[in-house]
Amino acid sequence: MNATAALTGLGTALPTRRVTNEELSRVLDTDDQWIQSRTGIKQRFWSAGEATSDLAVEAGRSALRSAGTDTVEMVIVATTTPDHPCPATAPDVASRLGLGVVPAFDIAAVCSGFVYGLACAAAHIAAGLASSVLVIGAETYSTILDPDDRTTSVIFGDGAGAAVLRATAPDGPGSFLAFDLGSDGSLKDLITIPDGGSRQRTSGSGPAGSYFTMQGKPVFRHAVDRMTESARTLLETTGWAAGSIDWFVGHQANARILRAVADGLGVKSDRVIMDMDRVGNTSAASIPLALARAVADGNLVPGDRVLLSAFGGGVTWGSSVLVWPDIVAL
Repeated sequence: MNATAALTGLGTALPTRRVTNEELSRVLDTDDQWIQSRTGIKQRFWSAGEATSDLAVEAGRSALRSAGTDTVEMVIVATTTPDHPCPATAPDVASRLGLGVVPAFDIAAVCSGFVYGLACAAAHIAAGLASSVLVIGAETYSTILDPDDRTTSVIFGDGAGAAVLRATAPDGPGSFLAFDLGSDGSLKDLITIPDGGSRQRTSGSGPAGSYFTMQGKPVFRHAVDRMTESARTLLETTGWAAGSIDWFVGHQANARILRAVADGLGVKSDRVIMDMDRVGNTSAASIPLALARAVADGNLVPGDRVLLSAFGGGVTWGSSVLVWPDIVAL
């Protein structure tokens, strides 16, 4: 019988620089009320020189401590902001964590990256290719944001979250019971960085082409539709009723998106974990950061039924469910 992947450790990391809405309002045409009413964000953390790998290493080390181990057999880093276009960030992270010559690679699924990483780790465990995997979502979005664009600069933050997955018997504590993943490349232009790849090395128009861009209104609509559809499919697969969900933890893109998805699923609004007020939208790092906050606040406890869902560039989306294990988030 194939092994199931179970969550056994959770760790996080944030940069040292805290950026409030008030600070941004001094340089952008915006204010705290405008930002909070549209996003639910009060502050975010931006790199003060930390690279994505630095945050990934810190979060990974904490996750390993949380799991009570110093070894894993594979490392997966989900990121939109790797240290370099080449090589991947994950091998460097594995080396700096002292994990030896384990396989390590990056996943580029933007805000869905952590869920994609969990699914990839679970598949490797089920196939017997690894008995333990460290999955890290790490981002330094401040390095790719246009400082003059209030539609993106007020939303995104930097951070990292990491999880240790280990092989266990089916339905063991913390087991990921099922996944649902999808993508639609016809919508690739909704969320993009135009320059830097083989399609368009440089636009010749200065730095604008190297900045992250997002078409807010269609992204909102597609995020709500795809996350709702994916989560509903997963609940049908597992036989879980929406009313039995203890906590819905979505990618922390926008408070209105998460409320709309919960409403579409029939999940009560007080069962939605919100963390964007504290850290903004941290893309691939947002779900593990939100989970860690829920544990620290005493809301998420062993035995709770948890639904995860995310939507990101590509476009991509994914969902998973698990029964929360008895772990300490660090």
